[in-house]
Amino acid sequence: METMEKMMQETSVPVVIADHQGFIIQVNRCFEIVFGWKEKEVLGKPLTVIIPKTLHDSHHLGFSRFLTTGKPTLLNQFLKLKAVTKDGKEFDAEHFILAEERQGQWIFGATIRPLG
Repeated sequence: METMEKMMQETSVPVVIADHQGFIIQVNRCFEIVFGWKEKEVLGKPLTVIIPKTLHDSHHLGFSRFLTTGKPTLLNQFLKLKAVTKDGKEFDAEHFILAEERQGQWIFGATIRPLG
C-alpha cells in the first residue's frame, strides 16, 4: 500500500486515518466490525482509544518526534502491536502505518490486521 487513498479502499482489513493531532478522522467498515466503534462514534476521538494504555507514552513520543523531525522510525513497515476494541479487549495485530502531507499538515493512516 503506497497511498492513503489505496489504504481507504481496503475492505478486508481495518483502516483508521488520523489528523496531525492524532484525532481519528476516518475509518472503514471493517474497522467498525473489528473494533466495535461506529464511525460517527469514533470520529474526533484520539488514536489512544484503540491503543493499550501501556503503549500511550510510546505512541505520544513517536508521534511528536515525527512531527518535530519529519523523520519516520516506524512508518512504512509491518509492526506487531496490540490494539484495543471499544469494549476494552486487547488483541495482537499487524499494523502498517503511513503518513502523507496534505495542505501543509500530516495525516496518518494505518491498517490493523488482527492476528491469531
